[in-house]
Amino acid sequence: MSTDELISNYKEVFTQKFAKFDGRAGRKEFWYFVLVNVVVSLVLNIIDGAIFSTTVLAGLYGLAVLIPSLALTARRLHDINKSGWWQLIALVPIVGWIILIIWCAKEGDKGTNNFGEEPAE
Repeated sequence: MSTDELISNYKEVFTQKFAKFDGRAGRKEFWYFVLVNVVVSLVLNIIDGAIFSTTVLAGLYGLAVLIPSLALTARRLHDINKSGWWQLIALVPIVGWIILIIWCAKEGDKGTNNFGEEPAE
């Protein structure tokens, strides 16, 4: 995994697939986006704490990535042949998040499923 690959994947999800809720997303696409997202959020939180003593930058960033994150998670769930609406299970405290993480880590269906062709990885 190279830095260029991480950044390239992040840009693709954020620009070309900003609100694309249809189709499928592989594990690599999903987890690369999550990794960059977590790092950027941590850096912005550190900057916020050091300069502003608030969470202004991190909050704005969170709003900016909300739709791409929801769309990507829906496509990731489609890869295991589940509706994107299943991400609402995260609203169930603790157990919901654990189930969603397990589903997102699960290997996707081989070949075509109800949501389209297998993503190239």
